[in-house]
Amino acid sequence: MTRSDLVIQLAERFSQLTHRDTEFAVKTILDAMSAALAKGHRIEIRGFGSFSINRRPPRVGRNPRSGEQVVIPEKLVPHFKPGKALREAVDEQVPVEPEPVHMIGSRAE
Repeated sequence: MTRSDLVIQLAERFSQLTHRDTEFAVKTILDAMSAALAKGHRIEIRGFGSFSINRRPPRVGRNPRSGEQVVIPEKLVPHFKPGKALREAVDEQVPVEPEPVHMIGSRAE
């Protein structure tokens, strides 16, 4: 589901809201979540899951082209942990066959 799919679904479900109002509400919620994570706060949505920040320590990697060692700095990355209700709801679903991936220019063609 994309952001625009979410806006469309909410606008259909709440007919009293205009498409523009729904778009504004979704943007406001996502902006507030982004700002909270940027400040290092944790977000918990009961029955859905929680968002937090994980620290990735600095490490040494390799440039794949040259093989040269490169220092990769520390990073703070968002992390999502699904709640029990979401995990159970997803687990109950019948697995859907993934669509085959067709690579343009691949040898499998």
